[in-house]
Formats: sequence, C-alpha cells, structure tokens
Amino acid sequence: MNASTASRPSALRALFVSSRPISWVNTAYPFGAAYLLGSGVGVSVDDSGGGGFSLVAFLVGVVYFLVPYNLAMYGINDVFDYESDLRNPRKGGVEGALLDKSVHRTTLWAVVVTNVPFLVALVVLGAVSGNGPWSWLVLAISVFAVIAYSAPGLRFKEKPFLDSLTSSTHFVSPAIYGLALAGPHWTGQLVAVCIAFFLWGVASHAFGAVQDVLADRAGGIGSVATVIGARATVRLAFVAYLVAGVALLFSAFPGPIAAVVVIPYALNVLPWWNITDQGAEAANAGWKRFLWINYLAGFIVTMALIAYAFTH
Repeated sequence: MNASTASRPSALRALFVSSRPISWVNTAYPFGAAYLLGSGVGVSVDDSGGGGFSLVAFLVGVVYFLVPYNLAMYGINDVFDYESDLRNPRKGGVEGALLDKSVHRTTLWAVVVTNVPFLVALVVLGAVSGNGPWSWLVLAISVFAVIAYSAPGLRFKEKPFLDSLTSSTHFVSPAIYGLALAGPHWTGQLVAVCIAFFLWGVASHAFGAVQDVLADRAGGIGSVATVIGARATVRLAFVAYLVAGVALLFSAFPGPIAAVVVIPYALNVLPWWNITDQGAEAANAGWKRFLWINYLAGFIVTMALIAYAFTH
C-alpha cells in the first residue's frame, strides 16, 4: 500500500460520517410515528395493504428515512459545500463531514444506489395501500427538497428564508408522507401538529445558521442569518419556537401537553438574544445543546404519542 492510498480516507467510513448518524432518528422517527398513528395500528392491522397498517410499508419507510434519506440529504450537501466547509471550523466531526474530494463521486453514486430502490418500493407500496397519488406527491416533494437544498442550479440553501423553509421540509415531510401513506382523516388538530412541527424546523435551521454567519459570508453563501444578521435570526428562532408551542395548544389531547417541548428549545437560544455577527460562532455551544435537547424532546413526544394511542 503506497502513501497516497494509505492517506485516502475509507469511502465507507466517509459515507457513514456524511450521513450524520446522530441525526438518523430525526427523520425515521417522524415517519414511523405518523404512519403508525395514521394507520390506526392496534385497530386495523392488515399486511396485505388496502388500508390499515402494513408491516412491510412501515419497515421499508423506517429504513429508508433512517439511512438512505439522510445520506442523500447530507451527502449531496457535503459534496457541493466542500469549498465553504473548508473555511468552517466546526466541519469534520459530528456537526458535519468534510468529505475528501476523492470520495465525492462515490458519495453521489451511493446516494443514487441506496435511494432509488427504496423510492421504487415506496411508490409500489403507495399504490397497494390505495393512497398512491397523495403519497407519491409528498414523497416527490420530500426528495426534491433534499436535492434542491444543495444541488447546483437550485441551491435553495443560498436563498434566504427559503433555506429555512426547505430545511424544515426535510424533517416534516417524512411525517407528512407517513400520514399520506396511511391515509387518515385529516382534522384541524392534525394540521395544527404539522404546523407546529414545521415551525420547529424553521426555528431550528435558522438558529443553526447563526453560528455559520462568518464562514458563509467568507464562502459567498447567503442564508437567513447572513441577510438579517445573527441577532435578528436568534430572535426569529425564539419566536418561531413559541408560536410552534401555541399551535400545539390547538391539537387534540395530549398534544397540548407536548407544547412544553418547545420550552427547552426557546431557552436554549435565549442566551444569544443580543449576539453580534462577529461573535456569532459562540452560538455553536447552543447548537451542540440543541442536538441533545432533541433526545429529551423525543422522549416527551413519545410519551404523548403513547398516551394518544391509549386514549383513542
């Protein structure tokens, strides 16, 4: 083995890191929970499709949104953000991979190879479920948002405000897809939950953009934070979190109880209420806490979902 080969990072390890394992649950869980509740599991169980719960659809969807979906979302981003990532001191670890150029082509091929079979299977399962058209539309929007965020010619991540809206779609669309595949009756309470989730996503992306203000400006990348500034972005995130909590108050029980989930998120951004652009990198401490708050929030939401299952 020569020196150049020895120094080249393992492609498999690079793909694993690029997929952000710490964030896998953030997309698989919303799909799984939404599909289970939307299909009325425990009330009507039917593996043959045509309504009710399908174990095959559940497993295929969970696996897809657990790994291949995240590899597409983050892998495409890592390839086309390489130059700006070089200037970003927080890249190269749990908060974002710094992919060596030698694995860029491999990453893009891996995205295609791992995603296409699952997408074909989900389209077929949508047809079998009888909810094909709506589930196909949501799935198409979800995949488009993943590609459009980073791919050249689209680069929604460089379009201020659209960047946060698209990023939120990355995490909310798996849940909406789960509901579309299950085909539940839509109510105002269910819409309130989806709105709250979407606002949470917008707030989280906006706050995440604060720490990268200087790096993004140096790399010529626009974002909600580079346009309105770090301070205004933190305040936008804070308000969006609170409005998300208010939206949950209009959901069916025990949804209103889950409104407390927004409190740790709002408190987490509050210390940077008066942050300046020059000191924006300090917000990284809040972002690291955000990653752990997600697990606390996930536990609370899980308890609320269990309560919902036992009361309906």
